[in-house]
Amino acid sequence: MAILGRFSDIISANVNAIIDRMEEPEKMIDQYLRDMMEDLAEVKQSTAGIMAEETRAKREIDQNEAEVNKYNQLAKKALEANNEDDARIFLSKKQELESVGAGLATSYAAAHENAVKMRQMHDKLAKDIETLRQRRAMIKGKLSVAKAQETLNDVSDNVTKSESAMGSFSRMEDKANRLLDEANAMSELNSEPMDSAKALEEKYANQTSAAVEDELERMKKELGK
Repeated sequence: MAILGRFSDIISANVNAIIDRMEEPEKMIDQYLRDMMEDLAEVKQSTAGIMAEETRAKREIDQNEAEVNKYNQLAKKALEANNEDDARIFLSKKQELESVGAGLATSYAAAHENAVKMRQMHDKLAKDIETLRQRRAMIKGKLSVAKAQETLNDVSDNVTKSESAMGSFSRMEDKANRLLDEANAMSELNSEPMDSAKALEEKYANQTSAAVEDELERMKKELGK
């Protein structure tokens, strides 16, 4: 069968090595997985047919052995009845069936070997498909993480730019404050110098007003008001 001709290739294929050689693992895994699913469907159908052939060959062997045993027993009964001619006929038939049985045994051995190979190929394909599915999920997960990392890197760049802008704004604010302080200082320097005599005048004027108020209170008490 054609499928058996590919048996050694399928069995010897290392799915992990194949994945490692893929340039675009996500896309290639999907394609390789589809190809393997098609192979698996073919293998399933072929395996079922070969296993059925093995079962049929085994059934023919069992039937042949039953016939051999039957004619062997008939030959014994003929001898017990002292009928050697009948015994010879039964033994001849038994030997004929044994010869057929040898051919059936050869056919069964070949069918059994093919069935074992097909089952091994089926199991290998099924295992590789499961490995592919697991690796595909892992690869897609890594790609998602990579995309998330790219997004994080973009955000980090924007944050860095924002921090730089804030630093520039702070420097401008500091410069504005310094200019304002210098302007205030210049305004203070440009104002007229304070007259010390006038300052003392205000001080004592306040004290005089306080003394008047005190005397007014005393007079009100004297008048009973």
